[in-house]
Amino acid sequence: MDTSIDSTLEQLRSSMRNPLTGMPGGGGGGGGVFKKLAGAIVALLVLLFLVRPSVTYIEPGHVGIVIHRGGGGVDPTPLGPGFHMRNPLMTQIQEYPTFMQTLVLTKESTEGSENNDEINVNSVEGQPLSLDVSMSFELRGDKVPQLYQTFRTDVQTISHGYIRQAIRQSLQEVVGNEEIAAILGPKKAEVVTRTQANLQKRLDPYGIDVRQFTLNEFRAPKAVMDAISLKNVMQQQALTAQNELQKNTFQAQGDSIKAVGRAKAIMAEAEAQARANELLSKSITNTLVQYEMAKRWNGQMPQVTGGAMPMLQLPGSKTPE
Repeated sequence: MDTSIDSTLEQLRSSMRNPLTGMPGGGGGGGGVFKKLAGAIVALLVLLFLVRPSVTYIEPGHVGIVIHRGGGGVDPTPLGPGFHMRNPLMTQIQEYPTFMQTLVLTKESTEGSENNDEINVNSVEGQPLSLDVSMSFELRGDKVPQLYQTFRTDVQTISHGYIRQAIRQSLQEVVGNEEIAAILGPKKAEVVTRTQANLQKRLDPYGIDVRQFTLNEFRAPKAVMDAISLKNVMQQQALTAQNELQKNTFQAQGDSIKAVGRAKAIMAEAEAQARANELLSKSITNTLVQYEMAKRWNGQMPQVTGGAMPMLQLPGSKTPE
């Protein structure tokens, strides 16, 4: 076929160089030349039509799966980004993305899901629960041919089919063993972590890596949510009362300690004063009194004396008026 095409192209080039060659009488063979020219153009178009599908370009962030049309088999090694030659009659190329994608499963259509894709499970109490979740994941390039071999469809269909079902089963295994109050409260982070680990175990054989799993919304029957809210309020009130009691106890203990301290201080002060008085009384003697009187005497005799003796006017004293 290549020889025939080359020959046709050569005839086309020759005709274009001398379109009147071979024309008897300067133009009698013009019709044959134009037929050859038209044939060459048709051959060129056929060649371009055959060559163009023989080259495939794989976008960055994707890998190409080589599918054999004859038996439907798949090459185990994917094609990386760039140009690749292929036989358009015998093979087909299916591109799969390997960049990070996010699957949103929610009740609301405004969150990226056209339909109601919420996940429905049951708690350990047997209560129905509705969950809105999201999962970010990547496809391992070397596992993509096996993934296609298993599902024979695109990533979008796999995400809303098998992956969604895997998420529901993982949530049921984890959430189904927990109380609703625990899931809403202290065990929420643990539930998310355990679910992601369970989900990764399910998807790992297909080359799907779970990068992040999030529990976005949690819906339970209204009666259950009201009971949980009331329980939380009562627990909060009990905790407040306990804190107040503890505060009052600490205050009373502090006041008692202060009272004991004041009593000890007063006792110590009284004991010190009594001790001082005792020491003072023991130190007062006749000799000490005479000594103190002697220190204060100015050398003058008293002018008036009283008592049992009559009052006498001493010399040098003035007569009392």
